[in-house]
Amino acid sequence: PPPTLFEYLPENALLFVDESHQTIGQINGMSRGDHKRKITLAEYGFRLPSAIDNRPLRFNEWDAMRPQTAYVSATPGNWEMEQTGGVFTEQVIRPTGLIDPPVEIRPVEEQVQDLIQECNKTTAMGYRSLVTTLTKRMAEDLTEYMHEAGIKCRYMHSDTETLERIELIRDLRLGVYDVLIGINLLREGLDIPECGLVAILDADKEGFLRSETSLIQTIGRAARNVDGRVILYADRMTGSMERAIAETDRRRAKQVEYNEKHGITPTTIKRNIGDIIAHVASRDQVTVEIDADRPHMVGHNLRAYIESLEKKMRDAAANLEFEEAGRLRDEIRSLEAEELGLPASEHKAPIMGRSNEGKPGTRKGRFGKQARTKFGGR
Repeated sequence: PPPTLFEYLPENALLFVDESHQTIGQINGMSRGDHKRKITLAEYGFRLPSAIDNRPLRFNEWDAMRPQTAYVSATPGNWEMEQTGGVFTEQVIRPTGLIDPPVEIRPVEEQVQDLIQECNKTTAMGYRSLVTTLTKRMAEDLTEYMHEAGIKCRYMHSDTETLERIELIRDLRLGVYDVLIGINLLREGLDIPECGLVAILDADKEGFLRSETSLIQTIGRAARNVDGRVILYADRMTGSMERAIAETDRRRAKQVEYNEKHGITPTTIKRNIGDIIAHVASRDQVTVEIDADRPHMVGHNLRAYIESLEKKMRDAAANLEFEEAGRLRDEIRSLEAEELGLPASEHKAPIMGRSNEGKPGTRKGRFGKQARTKFGGR
């Protein structure tokens, strides 16, 4: 096997595999995909044959080299269950008291019109909505249709750039738009406490995107909010739907029993809305302190002052004075957050989003190019 970090782990190490139902399969897929790609490149002379030896671990090598392992997943796969002999530790109880969302089944006929009504209700309550479709084209077309119906929405699928995905989710949480339409990305690890509705279109189309695991993971996106709910649009009850709903009901019953026993009132999770720049670029540096020599803001045109600071920031960056640009950037953020000390309900400046993809009337083509649809310019 190739040299890997596993060789440096002590024998008494403990390996945690998060979202194991996905990760375990990806170990095999990664090694096989890498091998196929390099075989083709070497065959046509784009790589030396020795490049094939520079590879990730195969699954059997990983399995032999791994130390004692703990698999973590809300929906464990078959392989993990076989390895543990069906024995597992459940951590279903949440300390916040949040219960799994109620699941409702509605007919496929008129599903889009019903969805628009439900999204409007959810938005009126101050929450956001997540919608999952089966294809990229449907996600793009539904975004355009709902936009024409007066709903602020965006789409997100595998052609969306990685950093843009984070910006899209940030803008959704901020309230720049109210509905995010996706396919397979609105699942594991997506933590949006503001999400009050998860709608799954064509839930009775049995397959990978509507399997028991996929449905449980997607339903779980509404479990961060005390008012969260899920709507499955289906004309028949599939085996996957039945098992997913039964599992969700079982977990909800356990949590309700625990809450009643300990007198816990469920509360929605409160999480700060992260900044992509702070996450990616600022982790390895010190945030420059803001100088306290700003002009007196009473009666001052705040927006004009912020624009002048933004111009200074761009000039500083152009002159390679990055510390000064960083200081000005932090001051602009502080001013926009404070808005002269007014409470959030009285802020006049509109919430500005930073995501550029997934807009209504656009379609992602080959090589990630974004183009307007036939009616996108209206």
